[in-house]
Amino acid sequence: MTPQIRTMPLPLAWLAFARQAPYWCSMSETPILIEPAELEAALPRPDLCVVDLAKAETYAELHVPGAIHLDYPMLLAGTRPAPGLLPENARLAQLAGLLGLDQAPMVVAYDDEGGGRAARLLWTLHYLGYYNAHVLNGGIHAWSNEGHPVTTEPVARPPARALPLDAIDDSVLATRGYVLTHLDDAGVALLDARTQEEYAGSKISAKRGGHIPGAINLNWHDSMDQARNLRLKPAALLEELLASRGINLEQEVIVYCQTHHRSAHTWMMLKSLGYGRVRGYAGSWSEWGNDPTTPVAQN
Repeated sequence: MTPQIRTMPLPLAWLAFARQAPYWCSMSETPILIEPAELEAALPRPDLCVVDLAKAETYAELHVPGAIHLDYPMLLAGTRPAPGLLPENARLAQLAGLLGLDQAPMVVAYDDEGGGRAARLLWTLHYLGYYNAHVLNGGIHAWSNEGHPVTTEPVARPPARALPLDAIDDSVLATRGYVLTHLDDAGVALLDARTQEEYAGSKISAKRGGHIPGAINLNWHDSMDQARNLRLKPAALLEELLASRGINLEQEVIVYCQTHHRSAHTWMMLKSLGYGRVRGYAGSWSEWGNDPTTPVAQN
């Protein structure tokens, strides 16, 4: 749906919405995931903004009724050697305007790959200080395979505009410098969402292969439930995976992959389990592995 345009500044809009519906606007209470049945029930809501981050051809073939399509590159800087860094503030301000964040909508994002792209949008919205946002568990696979309504009718984007970025929350972001200063911090865990081959350095996608010293590997695919339309695996199984790697709720966790795409999914997974302190290293291995001054481990 195309949201109406207003000029209320971001913080005032969010406070007004919080007074009307504190559950949806509370960062501590807002659930990260939403199930297909819950989204279908919410489709009539006038404040709903559904965002499709699937491939353009998938969107043309089928999508959730009312969903606008967002090109994934809008969420990235797209510059070498670290294309996954956050884009410049001007583009983030346009993103806020596109989604009508000044009207405090309930944002639901999904994609056609199990949630990586949708999670990157969610992480970006948290960086913008906007928490009334959710990922559709299982994405378009769960939605369509379980009989929920789909359409081929495209939804026009709202007119281009920019909103002020007055509520930045950089507690969700890890920079290269932040990672370097916490390499020996026992209270901080590094979680690498790439494949075992990338982690070990036998598959190289930068000038150097390997992983950040001290990082633990958990391939993002290992948290997906192939038997349940690419939803996250049940919480008990995910907690076992994390516990076996020494990851616990008391730690701050920094997640990374190659471009903070796969690790955005891992960020979402951790947040869904109640981890309160999770940062995404946006530069990820494309930045770290191409910097000759950063330490590298291989095994």
